[in-house]
Amino acid sequence: MSISMMLTVPQAAAAEAPPKGSLVIAGGAVRGDNTVIWQRVVQLAGGAGARIAVLPSAAGNPVRSGAYAAAGLNKQGANAFVVPLAVRMKDRDYRRDADDDTIAQSIRDAGGVYFSGGDQALITQALVRPDGSRTKVLEAIWDVYRRGGVIFGTSAGAAIMSTTMYYEAKTVFGTLSEGVNGRELALGLGFVGDDIFIDQHLLARGRFARMLPAMLKKGYKLGIGIDENSAVVINAQREVEVLGYQGALVVDLTRATVNSDVKQFNLQNARLSYLDRGDKYDLKLHKYTPSEDKVEGKVDPANPYYSDPVFSADVLGHNTILIMMSKLVDSSQTEAIGIATAGPGEPHQELGFEFKLTRDAATTGYSSAASEAYTVLNMRLDVRPLKITRPWYQ
Repeated sequence: MSISMMLTVPQAAAAEAPPKGSLVIAGGAVRGDNTVIWQRVVQLAGGAGARIAVLPSAAGNPVRSGAYAAAGLNKQGANAFVVPLAVRMKDRDYRRDADDDTIAQSIRDAGGVYFSGGDQALITQALVRPDGSRTKVLEAIWDVYRRGGVIFGTSAGAAIMSTTMYYEAKTVFGTLSEGVNGRELALGLGFVGDDIFIDQHLLARGRFARMLPAMLKKGYKLGIGIDENSAVVINAQREVEVLGYQGALVVDLTRATVNSDVKQFNLQNARLSYLDRGDKYDLKLHKYTPSEDKVEGKVDPANPYYSDPVFSADVLGHNTILIMMSKLVDSSQTEAIGIATAGPGEPHQELGFEFKLTRDAATTGYSSAASEAYTVLNMRLDVRPLKITRPWYQ
């Protein structure tokens, strides 16, 4: 089984040519010294001296955030400028600024656009009119992307890349136990198209699990979750490359099923793939290209490195799902179990979930020759509800 679905052209974009530009989608907490990400953005924007428009619209303090981001980009050789457009920018009228011809033209003349982190709802509030139409500034951003520029977003700036984004989200366990039936989801800006769901801070915060109910609710078959201080680049040819500290998790629900007779959240035959830094994946051809340090590192199931059972009592913990996948792909074991339970004060204390990973004939792994890092392709995931007896420890 492939880790992706065959992509289709969104109906809304069928009449126009697909954008010629690239997306750089970072999972948040991108460090200033992570030059591989910052320099790639500058390169895609046109190289040294490239004009990059910084939109601090999501930030709690947009003036400070914008100045910091522009200075960081300029250290990498860009000619960045701050766009004074934010709901929380004092002494400005963001609705007027969003339809200001001069501001829109300054963005249209740039080679790239950067969306900072913060609250993604503030981005859409600033750039989308109350009737749902695009403001002049948003249309200018799309023009940059259409003609070949780069759109870079981190954290909140990553969330707005898909047509659906988390908005007023509960905890990850709260999302599993109560679903996404209220204000948890909202419309994003859709730069990545309407067939891929994007989430951020993924491995660090266990958010892979909250992708599942959101994708099911909105009918997504493919999701990409990017970890902190890491990014994926998606070019006009729909080729994905992973940059930065760690990597991205790809969630494939193409053949997944749900047992409607079970009231609580459940899922069978989802597929998880972890793409590590340096890895590449072609979304159209379904072709994986390992990073340079993994070219000769395809895991041999007949000669596994690990043999102990793979288990976690907190599958939603920091990096836990990646650790489990990495061990299982190079193990004599074929299954791994992770448990999720409610935290103190959360509702549904009696409820838990079992996340079962299975390494089967469709699963492939690659190990790095330079570090203890793995790429994992097409690992099966099944989720079922559990009854938790409290107190479950004394």
